[in-house]
Amino acid sequence: MKIEMNIDNVNDYNIEFINKTDNLITYKVNNKLYTSDIVKVSEGLYSIILDGKSYNVEVYRDKTKKAFVIKTYMHSFNIDIIDTETKYLTNRVKGIEDEGGIVISTPMPGKVVKILVKVGDKVKEDQTVIIVEAMKMQSEYKVKKDRLIKEIKVKEGDTVVADQPLIIVE
Repeated sequence: MKIEMNIDNVNDYNIEFINKTDNLITYKVNNKLYTSDIVKVSEGLYSIILDGKSYNVEVYRDKTKKAFVIKTYMHSFNIDIIDTETKYLTNRVKGIEDEGGIVISTPMPGKVVKILVKVGDKVKEDQTVIIVEAMKMQSEYKVKKDRLIKEIKVKEGDTVVADQPLIIVE
């Protein structure tokens, strides 16, 4: 099983669980292999031995089950699980800036249903510029500020891959 997580809104980590035998868990963090002895002491409290060091860790899960607060004796960490839904929602609210302008893209593969603008159009904040269907659900992609449509990289009916640039605005 693989997951992505972000710690304290600063560092992203790719974690792959390799094996679990009793309390021993083997896993990779950003392709570096680790084995830890992890014991659940009580609800939300764990004892972890990693590289010969012992840690007591408290885990607090928020309501969404995609965010945690991890507390050790000296530190506290905010952990966010980054799954497909999280990537999708994040991309819907932000554009990716590159040298040519701000790129509007979709985090999942899908089909372009409707393009509501043309090159040279001036669009207003919160105006929908493109509609993409993914997993039988249509999503509207909007600009977050007044913008100018610089380039349209797809046409209606196109099948697109995740993170493919759709529209460039400036």
